[in-house]
Amino acid sequence: MTDFLLDELNEPQREAVTTTEGPLLLLAGAGSGKTRALTYRIAYLIHEKGVKPWHILALTFTNKAAEEMKQRVNDLVGIDANAVWVSTFHSACVRILRRHAELLGYTTSFSIYDSDDQKTLMKQVIKKLDVDPKIYKERSVLAMISSSKNELISDLEFNQIHQGDFRLRKTGELYSEYQRQLKMNNAMDFDDLLLNTVRLFQIAPDVLEDYQERFQYILVDEYQDTNTAQFKIVSMIAGKYKNLCVVGDDDQSIYKFRGANIRNILDFERVFPQARTIKLEQNYRSTKNILEAANQVIAHNMGRKKKTLWTDNDEGVKVAFRQYDSAFDEADGIIRDIIQNREQYSYGKCAVLYRTNAQSRLLEEKCVAYNVPYQLVGGVNFYQRKEIKDLICYLKTIDNGRDDLAVQRIINVPRRGIGAASISKLMDYADSRDIHFFDAICEYEHISGLGRAGARIGEFLTQIQALRAKAEFLTVKELLEQVLEDTGYRAELESEETVEAESRLENIKELINKAAGMKDEAGDPTALGRFLEEVALVAEVDNMNPDEERVILMTLHSAKGLEFPKVYLSGMEEGLFPGMMSINSGDPEDLEEERRLCYVGITRAREILVMSAARTRMVNGENHYSRVSRFVEEIPAGMLQQRNHDAEHRDALRMSSRGTGYSRPKAAVLSTPGNISYRLGKEFTVEKADQLDYSVGDRVRHVKFGEGTVTNIEEGKRDHEVTVQFDRVGEKHLFASFAKLAKIQ
Repeated sequence: MTDFLLDELNEPQREAVTTTEGPLLLLAGAGSGKTRALTYRIAYLIHEKGVKPWHILALTFTNKAAEEMKQRVNDLVGIDANAVWVSTFHSACVRILRRHAELLGYTTSFSIYDSDDQKTLMKQVIKKLDVDPKIYKERSVLAMISSSKNELISDLEFNQIHQGDFRLRKTGELYSEYQRQLKMNNAMDFDDLLLNTVRLFQIAPDVLEDYQERFQYILVDEYQDTNTAQFKIVSMIAGKYKNLCVVGDDDQSIYKFRGANIRNILDFERVFPQARTIKLEQNYRSTKNILEAANQVIAHNMGRKKKTLWTDNDEGVKVAFRQYDSAFDEADGIIRDIIQNREQYSYGKCAVLYRTNAQSRLLEEKCVAYNVPYQLVGGVNFYQRKEIKDLICYLKTIDNGRDDLAVQRIINVPRRGIGAASISKLMDYADSRDIHFFDAICEYEHISGLGRAGARIGEFLTQIQALRAKAEFLTVKELLEQVLEDTGYRAELESEETVEAESRLENIKELINKAAGMKDEAGDPTALGRFLEEVALVAEVDNMNPDEERVILMTLHSAKGLEFPKVYLSGMEEGLFPGMMSINSGDPEDLEEERRLCYVGITRAREILVMSAARTRMVNGENHYSRVSRFVEEIPAGMLQQRNHDAEHRDALRMSSRGTGYSRPKAAVLSTPGNISYRLGKEFTVEKADQLDYSVGDRVRHVKFGEGTVTNIEEGKRDHEVTVQFDRVGEKHLFASFAKLAKIQ
């Protein structure tokens, strides 16, 4: 590498490139040029250190990132770079296992099961073991298995850990049979690719030594997103030469729900005592004002490595904060602001970010209303989401039953035991008599060959007829609630206890909000038809010119790694962001991850950042008053640009007591009680109990983590600190006043 290439780097980047021997932790803040440092490091190893390209392994998380890194390395060093292993963790593991799978009892032509294959197999396992599918949902069981594999817990170990818990013991039986079936099918799921690579290295030291010799220099991008299995793979391969360079930012660790373990980056120097740490703190993306707002927010996290981003960029305008009367007004204000400033920031330069998928509904509708082209990234149109389409099809069937596709979609949703063969017989009967599919259902008793499915079809028909009768006395919102209750649709999702199910439930609540906005009277015969017509008009707007500039709508999780000239952070309210689950969990790590997510959102903006909140937001069809998010309050008021009426209201909110965000009436939002439990994230007081109603060794239950055993209690100055070994999620350290642990008698 010639000197002029090194001259393109700042001093910490040059140090990161030229420090080639031994373990290295590269703490790379947002927009600090980490990809450049990584690719230059590979080029430096090849050109200046004489390292053979095939002795270098570079790991990242997405195929897109891997391809980008390959291209950049090729541009720097030429054709030799093709011999560098640049791949995702899973791709690297597949290459290794394709050569050595026979040592684990597989053939080298093993299959890889995707999520659909996994669900199909788990359904078969549940049926084979005669387990109640209403209690043990395949999604929730698979999620628990995935979490265990990420932590390197085999089915045998899982059963040993949970042998005292009947339900988890049954889950362990499903885990064991699932693994047995995978092995019989000569197949691995995605988590097995990681777990089996670790096992391969453990049972075949000679194979591990071959890869240690092969990969003498290892680089890992986005290290804060690694799970325990990925950490183990990297540490084992790097065990001989220890030339391991990991690049990441603990302040951007936001994928705990996918198994990411932030301790991997926080404890790197402890695991590798000889490690050197270099911080990349110069930001090339954002203005000084935006960067300082990000620094102020993230500084409130305790579990982080201290660093402060800075930039030579312009000061820029202040971060804007706007509070609207309602979520409807917020969406309207954001889209109108985009339109009004279109000459300076075209549609394609604007991104609207939000915490939950459900928030996109109002924004999408406003884009349609104002004819603003938009692109929904990392998701599908609100009305095209499975759970929304299911419920709309129920309403269509109740309305008239003439939409054959709608009826066919829901006849076995939730599952009623009406299979494809029975549905085919109904369709054939309808075709032969030139009648609608629902009319064929009404005549199911005359259709031969239905067998036991006939009774279930009859139950479905009775259910629809009952809902039609109720519709005459209900509003659209009430009818939708009745559908969720009578069909068991909501109960089925709630029983899954997965992140995906929680997201689907949030979307359903947003559909209820939409129905509540109808303002119809109970029994209005035209209301349901008008609602379905309005939904259909919004759902059909996705046929836009792909060459047209569009406003980007996306969740904060989807926005990681991206940047935009102008960013809107919407829904900055307590209970929404941070969410209620993180507020009530009693685990400080949950709130810290939410704050990291906010930090990610702020640092997506290059020039303009607008944060917004709503005083009232509809939740499950009812209006609730909301406090401004603590993350907004953690930015000093002098750094924010606010409208006068918004500023006055925010001052009142600063003085009010903290609550759950969604549970208090308006009077409480604007009151100023004397006991201030939270202010600007610096003062934190709780009401410490004189004594706890449980002690070490007792079994307790937590609203989020389930059941566990108390292993330690320490009496702190402000609260009791309780350590619990939970059956499902392992050890947690909690504050007693927030955890609200209930002793199991």
